Amino acid sequence: MLEQPLPDIDSWTLFFSNNGLPVLRVTKRRIEEMRANLDRVDARELARLILQDPIMTVRVLAFIQPIHGRSLQHDITTIASAVMMAGIEPFFRHFSELFTIEDQLKDGGAPALLGVLQIIRRAQRAADYAQDWAVWRHDINMEEVRIAALLHDLAEILVCCSAPRLGMAIQEQQKSDPSLRSADAQKATLGFTFQEIQLELCRAWHLPELLQTLVDDQKAEQPRVKNVTLAVQLARHSSHGWDDAALPDDYKAIGEFLNVTPETVRQRLGLDPVPAREADGHDG
Repeated sequence: MLEQPLPDIDSWTLFFSNNGLPVLRVTKRRIEEMRANLDRVDARELARLILQDPIMTVRVLAFIQPIHGRSLQHDITTIASAVMMAGIEPFFRHFSELFTIEDQLKDGGAPALLGVLQIIRRAQRAADYAQDWAVWRHDINMEEVRIAALLHDLAEILVCCSAPRLGMAIQEQQKSDPSLRSADAQKATLGFTFQEIQLELCRAWHLPELLQTLVDDQKAEQPRVKNVTLAVQLARHSSHGWDDAALPDDYKAIGEFLNVTPETVRQRLGLDPVPAREADGHDG
């Protein structure tokens, strides 16, 4: 476990590259169950499992890049394609020694583990939203958008798994000063933002260029990046319930993006209709 921030961004990249990355316990258990019946493994079912786990997803993408090398004209950007490219048996051989987030954080106390699992749950919800809207928009490859939303906060997950005290210090700063920008809290604690670490990891692991673009908030005006950004924001703002003050603005922005009303956005999310007076801008 890291107790102190590393001195430069290359050190963070090396640290995450040289240390095996932990996956969710449920991911490890299901992969072991599938390994016991290799002849019955369904690549699509395996892909669905992987796509619920941000760290397993990035491990698979990083694993496949050197295999296909320059033999293909296009990057492999879907998990089922990656599994098929690797081959079922080589895939299970490579991922035979998985260890879990739950084991890695067992000595860090319940708050550290709970914090990481909450971030992962947020990432899963962002991925679901992004995929739903990609289908709505007839995106040619909705899984790329799903993966980008799932991995958007990967660096935050990795830091909180490997340096839980630093991750919790960032959260504490923001709790004590709600006006503090999250990027400023990250920089003050780590010396870098999660986004900076993440983009460096994307380059170091030779992740598909498209994914590097989709997780880069600086390119937010591109429609597919906007899809990811809006999904991540909605998951973040609703992570503690549906009464966050930022949510009405989210519904409006999502509605503009999908060309529907904010109320239609709420309905698609399964929320109760806004009371008529409130919807008209009256508050009683």
